[in-house]
Formats: sequence, C-alpha cells, structure tokens
Amino acid sequence: MGFFDRLKAGLAKTKQAFLGRVDDLLKSFVRIDEDLFDELEELLITSDVGVEATEYILDELREQVRDERIKQPDDVREALHGILRELIGESDVLHLDTSPSVILVIGVNGVGKTTSIGKIAANLKQEGKKVLVAAADTFRAAAAEQLAVWCERAGVDLIRQGAGADPASVVFDAINAAKSRKADVLIVDTAGRLHNKKNLMDELAKINRVISRELPDAARETLLVLDATTGQNAVMQAREFKNAADITGLILTKLDGSAKGGIVFSIRRDLALPVKFIGVGEKIEDMRPFDPDEFVDALFER
Repeated sequence: MGFFDRLKAGLAKTKQAFLGRVDDLLKSFVRIDEDLFDELEELLITSDVGVEATEYILDELREQVRDERIKQPDDVREALHGILRELIGESDVLHLDTSPSVILVIGVNGVGKTTSIGKIAANLKQEGKKVLVAAADTFRAAAAEQLAVWCERAGVDLIRQGAGADPASVVFDAINAAKSRKADVLIVDTAGRLHNKKNLMDELAKINRVISRELPDAARETLLVLDATTGQNAVMQAREFKNAADITGLILTKLDGSAKGGIVFSIRRDLALPVKFIGVGEKIEDMRPFDPDEFVDALFER
C-alpha cells in the first residue's frame, strides 16, 4: 500500500466526520441559501476546523456561490475543495541547507515526539543524509531509552548522557559528534514542560545559545509535535508554544486515530504555522513530509 492509500485510510475518520456530513448536508438542501451556510458553519466548527478558519471558509464560499451563481450541491462541494486547498497554502519543506543542519523537536509528553524523531530520522536517511540524534530530554524517565529504540530502527546514531544531565551539555556533545562524523542533520529531542513556560523558555534559550556558538551558520528548524486526536486542545498547545519558542513548523501525529483532522485548517488560519510532517500509523514509514494537495484530495476523494 502506497502512502497516499495509507493517508486515505488514515483520514477515514476525519473524512466521515467532515466530508461525509458535508455530503449529507448538501443532499438535504434544495436551494443554496443562508440556512445551508448556518448548518455548514456548525458542521465545520464541530469538525475542529476552528472559528476563525470557519468564518474565512464561509465568506469565501458565499462569494463564490454569488459570483459564479452556483446552484448545484456538487458545485458547492468543488468550491469547498478549492477553498480548503487554498487555505492550507503551499508545502513548506525542511530547510536543511548546511551540514550539519539542526532540527529542534519540542512537544508535551504523550504526543508522539520520540516516535516522530525516529520516523523523521529514517525519512532523512532514506534521502541519503547522515543523521545524528541528541537525547536532550533528560528530565523524563526512560526518554533516552525510548529514543534509542527508534534510532536503532532508523539506523542512526544517538548521543546521550545520564538521566538528569544538563540538556545543553548533551547538545554540546552532539554538535561535536556531528562535526567529527560529518553528519548532515542533527535532530535534538527537547523536554516540553508546557505547564512551566519560564523553564521551557530558559532551557530552549540555553540550547539555542550553544547551537549559535558552536554552529553559528547552521540552518535550523524548530518543530512542534501535536497529537491530532486532541483537536482544538492541540491548537491551544501550538499557540502557547508559539509564544515560548520560535517555531518553524508542525508535526501532526496520530491522524489515523482521529476524526479531528480539521485542525490542519485551524492551525494554518489561526497561527500561520506550516505543517511539515504528518503521521498516519505506527510503522516507521507512516510519517512523511506534508503534501497539501495529497491531504485535501484524500479528504475529498469519493
């Protein structure tokens, strides 16, 4: 099964909760009127598309219906497809222009941060890059052990210290290792203690100072991992982390277990943050760079 087929399967719950209800709604209306838009508004919000994104979508849809004199349900569906595709914007790949480049990965416990690092490492290795991983989440019990398992699966090396070690010290060691081993990418696992933003900011600032000092010209990405099953809670997390860190993109996990894939549109509209990776399963190949066309097509395909 190719990734598009896995994506379609993974988005089945979202598709049924969202597009399935859209199709049922369109079939129940003889005329395209304001009552239809009211029903569609409720449907979008309850599908975790978010209030701001929903208002934008409906404004655009009203304009198209009026300007193009749309009267048929299938034409409304097609217009909605185009609006959602435009809302997501173009794909934004990782910017890894230097050797080594650095990827900082943040996120609260339980969102799939460790597994995401392993899967991204495998993805980059498959592209021919030499990848090194730093276990700088030293505060969570067994974090390094779990990361070691995923690094072994991905076939990449892990730099670690003992539990409770200074995260910036781990990063310093990892940078030296990346230089000596001529790594293309260094992925850094960081602790995500959202309940204490000051500690989070202080820790990330310290890590960033080490990177700036030791790799002043390195390309950097700061990726936030979000659990799609949590819906609007994930959007709230993204907002909080955006205030605490210079996030360059998102990793959206567990789309296969969620009917809340609509948060992709909410995040894009509310926070203007690009989704860079999506995960639709447990296997190491079940995460890959986010393709907006693929995502929307998988939602709308009959």
